[in-house]
Amino acid sequence: MSAVWLMLLSLLGSLFVSLCHGACAEVDSDTEAVAGKGFKLGCISCKARPEVEASATVNWYFRAKGEADFAHIYAYDEEGAHIVDERFEDRVDWNGSKRSNDIQDASIYLFNVTYNDSGTYSCHFHRLLTYEFYEYQTTVSKVVHLTVVAKATRGTASIVSEVMMYVSIIGLQAWLYIEMVYCFRKISAAGEEALRESAKAKEGMQNI
Repeated sequence: MSAVWLMLLSLLGSLFVSLCHGACAEVDSDTEAVAGKGFKLGCISCKARPEVEASATVNWYFRAKGEADFAHIYAYDEEGAHIVDERFEDRVDWNGSKRSNDIQDASIYLFNVTYNDSGTYSCHFHRLLTYEFYEYQTTVSKVVHLTVVAKATRGTASIVSEVMMYVSIIGLQAWLYIEMVYCFRKISAAGEEALRESAKAKEGMQNI
């Protein structure tokens, strides 16, 4: 019986680590920054299947108010961060996924916000998914419409985003619990059945 329980605990531990590692919730970025302060431009793109190995690079683009085209301002890849646009030199820092090429959070932090930073920001994920027998490339883009104000006001979008974040976290925890209970019962039943079959086989051998 001890061997069955050790196997069960090992499998449940692997499941727990796998699910926790894959936990990801897409939350919209705030859209109102205060002049002279710092601001986080949020950009999250979760994988549809967390267990699939992947790597990604990220590019950020900016279109100021009144301009027609987007300008490439920032890039992040396996070699690190690169500020492309001189308007953002020494004012942008990576605030996303760390210590992994499997980027799902591509947020950046903007220091010393000015009114000229108002406009539309677009972040692009270039993701390579690695399956057992092939690889698949995808591109995902997110848009943030940023307004710079003199004084902070908490808008409805910010409140809704925060509420949705907590709802997503609670939902993920509930799902994890249900999955662990289901796997526990399934593996336990299989272990008990194997023990019964083994006992029957031994009894049959003794009766011969």
